[in-house]
Amino acid sequence: MGQDKAAPSSQDRGSGASLWLKTLPAVFVFLWSTGFVAGKYGMPYTGPFTFLSIRYLVVIFLLTGVALLTRAPWPRRGEVLPIAVSGLFVHAGYLGGVFAALSVGVEAGVIALVVGLQPVLTAALAGPLLGEIVTRRQWIGLVMGLAGVVLVVRTKLGLGMGTPLGMGFSIFAMFSITAGTLIQKRYCSFMDLRSGSVIQFAASAVVTLPLAIFLEGFRVDWTVDFLLALAWLCLVLSIGAISAMYVLIRRGAAAEVASLFFLVPPTTAIIAWALFHETLDPLSLGGMALVVLAVAMVTYKGRRP
Repeated sequence: MGQDKAAPSSQDRGSGASLWLKTLPAVFVFLWSTGFVAGKYGMPYTGPFTFLSIRYLVVIFLLTGVALLTRAPWPRRGEVLPIAVSGLFVHAGYLGGVFAALSVGVEAGVIALVVGLQPVLTAALAGPLLGEIVTRRQWIGLVMGLAGVVLVVRTKLGLGMGTPLGMGFSIFAMFSITAGTLIQKRYCSFMDLRSGSVIQFAASAVVTLPLAIFLEGFRVDWTVDFLLALAWLCLVLSIGAISAMYVLIRRGAAAEVASLFFLVPPTTAIIAWALFHETLDPLSLGGMALVVLAVAMVTYKGRRP
């Protein structure tokens, strides 16, 4: 007679969860980096705020169904406001700023460099606002990460700084993702990802939808490329990558999670090299290595008892 299979022990389940959490940062960075590629495919067919509004409406529909089917708990009345405000900064503010900057001619490399300041700004504010301690080693890592991003995107810096308005959009996006990260860490650690995300995307749609209607006429060229880009941004970015970021924020220090954004420009460069045959010179590769070392310095916690 064969032996019955034993049920997975709690230790096995724990090790599986631990492995999942260890791979989550890499998954988040890869998924987040693909957003720039998907945006490149979809932006020619509609305006930035129309693109974002359609994306938010689709995600609201999908996540509302998931939340109802799985009986997700909904936040209490007093918890709705911080969840909505965090979503406004992360979705309407950050993504709106990035897409608007792209639409007025700012190069993706320039935007990546400006937004690359976000980990440094988050670390500077995490102390007074969240009580987090940023060590000297972590500060060195943050500076190294910024230097690495400069090396990666330097070839694109001269291609198009765009108008002052475009640079303003980029800076606004950087401050928005910083504020959203800090608010999410400080006030929304209790948030259920299913129901809470519905509230965040709904709040963002309230902001972007009027802009899409009155500024862009809500015009869309419904091509296959646009639909594929929309599907990727809705399912992979808005649900997958955002959920991964919130899990990381909940379980880690804000400065450590923010440092992962240093890895986005190098990862995007690798994806662009594979898909669009963009060149990767030795300095860019050196910048990628510097970024990886920098993130390791910021996130390394050393031995624990």
